[in-house]
Amino acid sequence: MPQTPLIAHEKLRVLLDAEQGRFSLFDGEEYIGFLGYVEEDGVLDLQHTIIKEEFSRHGYARALVTIVLERVWALDKRVIPTCSYVAQYLDRFSQYQWLVAGQDDDGAAPQGRHAA
Repeated sequence: MPQTPLIAHEKLRVLLDAEQGRFSLFDGEEYIGFLGYVEEDGVLDLQHTIIKEEFSRHGYARALVTIVLERVWALDKRVIPTCSYVAQYLDRFSQYQWLVAGQDDDGAAPQGRHAA
């Protein structure tokens, strides 16, 4: 049986704007919102998840956080979940918990994980 994807939106794209310190989410050409961060020594302090009001409660915040955490994972970086939404997400989806700075600091991804 195939695994259910975490992200249901098909045309999502996330653009990194390091200068602004944010990951911006688009659905097609439509700007949806962003996840703001500050990076220091390979650790991203995920500070704010902001989704435009007309797109709230449609799974966009979840999709954005999932995409960002997958990128962080692939880059072998860590996070600080200052944003309450990100902290709740990490509680719910424990497969990303090891990305929290101070957790499992041996730098190795969990068994069976292949970098994206």
